[in-house]
Amino acid sequence: MKKIGLLSDTHGYLDDAVFRYFDSCDEIWHAGDFGTMELAAELAAFKPLKGVYGNIDGREIRQTYPENLRFICEETDVWITHIGGYPGKYDPRIRSEIYSNPPKLFICGHSHILKVMYDPKIACLHLNP
Repeated sequence: MKKIGLLSDTHGYLDDAVFRYFDSCDEIWHAGDFGTMELAAELAAFKPLKGVYGNIDGREIRQTYPENLRFICEETDVWITHIGGYPGKYDPRIRSEIYSNPPKLFICGHSHILKVMYDPKIACLHLNP
C-alpha cells in the first residue's frame, strides 16, 4: 500500500519537519497554493510529487501543474483540485462533474481547515489537509 504525504496551502513556506514526517511516504500530493516554484521543486526532489495550482500560484506553477488532477491510485479514483468545497457545499465550478462522475477520493485545499468527511450521496471521501 502506498503511503501519501498530503499538503496544501504552503504559500511558499515549508517547515523542515515535513521532510521527517514524509520520509516514509512513497509520494507527496499537494492540493494547491504552493507559493513558489522553488518549494514545488524542493518537494519534487524529495519524493515523487503530484499537485495542482492554487489561486495564489503564479504563471510558472500554473504552466507546470494543472487546475484539476484526476488519476487512479491503487484502484481508487482520485481527484485533486484547489478550490472544491466540501460535501453539501461543492464549488459551482466542479459541482456537476462531482455528482455526475464522482471520484472515490476528493482532495482540495484553500480553506486552511483540516477536513475529513465522507459524502454518502456520492460514496466519496473528501480530504482537505
